[in-house]
Amino acid sequence: MPDAPALFEAIELRGTRFRNRLWVPALTMFTVEARDGMPTPFHHVHLGGLALGGAGAIVAECTAVTPEGRVTPYDLGLWDDAQRDAWRPTTAFVRDQGVRIGIQLSHGGRKSSTGRSWDRVRGTVPVADGGWPVVGPSTVPYTGYTAPRELSTDEVRGIHRAFVAAGVRARDAGFEFVELHAAHGFLLHQFLSPLANTRDDEYGGSLHGRARLLLDVVRDLRAALGDGFPILVRFSATDWVPGGWTEQDTATTASWAVAAGADLFDVSTGGMVPDAEIPVFPGYQVGHAERLRAATGAPVGAVGLVTTADQAEAVVAEGRADVVFVGREFLRDPRFGLRAAAELGASIDYHPLPYHRAQHRPAPHHLPRKAHPCSTSVGSSATASASTAGTGSGPETSATTSPTRSSSSTPPPRSSGPGSTS
Repeated sequence: MPDAPALFEAIELRGTRFRNRLWVPALTMFTVEARDGMPTPFHHVHLGGLALGGAGAIVAECTAVTPEGRVTPYDLGLWDDAQRDAWRPTTAFVRDQGVRIGIQLSHGGRKSSTGRSWDRVRGTVPVADGGWPVVGPSTVPYTGYTAPRELSTDEVRGIHRAFVAAGVRARDAGFEFVELHAAHGFLLHQFLSPLANTRDDEYGGSLHGRARLLLDVVRDLRAALGDGFPILVRFSATDWVPGGWTEQDTATTASWAVAAGADLFDVSTGGMVPDAEIPVFPGYQVGHAERLRAATGAPVGAVGLVTTADQAEAVVAEGRADVVFVGREFLRDPRFGLRAAAELGASIDYHPLPYHRAQHRPAPHHLPRKAHPCSTSVGSSATASASTAGTGSGPETSATTSPTRSSSSTPPPRSSGPGSTS
């Protein structure tokens, strides 16, 4: 009998159990038409639909920790309590489907105040057209954008506090983990990269100085959220240009972040400069995740043109990453997780019952699979244990009912036999 697919084995981070290793990354929708950072009915339907599709976790899109940190005027925010409260029906519904829901916290820095990806406007949106002055670690601009104003030391500390406050709001809104966006040329990445950070104070200079803001945020988030709440960090593993951020810088900083309380690294690349030459092919960023995992021993997530069930399964089964983030394929097919389970022959118990007539049927034959080298319970902290189970959940504020399970946000325990973990 073939082994159960590695992609559909459960994984734990600080006692929070994720039913499988196929996760939806943060996918910015640019749909806050009121420009107030509040989640809308679109977000409820979008994330709720994905929650019915078989993923193990969903990361809500890039969400600004201050109004000035939005990448576009149409981005989400989590800088006030009204935004926190507006999220609760959506997070409750997603949890009720047995899916773990997190949120990506960000500040755009010098890449703030821009147009949407489909707008004809490129570069910084002028203040007269609804934009705002942009800030950064230094006055170095992103090519084609307005030069940022350099943040004072006190302002950097204020942004640090804004990240921590947003993380607490995320937990109180019902999110079960947070991801810090330190990739793709946004503010935390700008502080990390010598291409954008030329400061000479405590937040610049050496690698440790440039990493200080990120590490301080991780450390204070861990203190504020407690031991049972997972913290993820998204890194760009390399800037892809000489003199920029490197894989070795990422590995060193990730090790420091583990000590500060981070649990898993979502590994992407690029975004610091627009003219980097990046070789793009299916799974082109998986190797960066694999090398970071080997260098740090920490759990990692792989991304980058992973579009098929077999491709995602190979990444996990071969020990290259602990989870796989699949974005565009979930946008094309919000039920991709259910389809992947059928294609791989996984036995799952979370197909939405109202959709039972459309249930994917497992393929008749499956090749034997390699034994999965990744532990089914991983975490960056040696203190993570069964005693922390369930403490990563947000408040139980659900007025919705689940078509797949009871209203509990914690998936029911399953046996460890082949095909029984998901």
